[in-house]
Amino acid sequence: MNEGKRRAANMLKTARGQIDGIIKMVEEDRYCVDISTQILSAIGLLKKANINILNSHIRSCVATAILQGEEQGEEKIEEIINIIDKYIK
Repeated sequence: MNEGKRRAANMLKTARGQIDGIIKMVEEDRYCVDISTQILSAIGLLKKANINILNSHIRSCVATAILQGEEQGEEKIEEIINIIDKYIK
């Protein structure tokens, strides 16, 4: 596992812990704004983890595909464009 994926895994584990905490807050009927703040924090971690995964993919899989030839490179670039499109919606 490369460094980008390792960082992403750590962020995802942290987000999982936050989500468990958020569920407990909801079950305990805690203040809605506090719950919402924690949800936004977990979303932020998920976004950062996603960026780390995409960065890793671009620097390894996409770069290798581009070096192998136009068709493989175009496919990988198209994948990234589709992910970015989903990310910004």
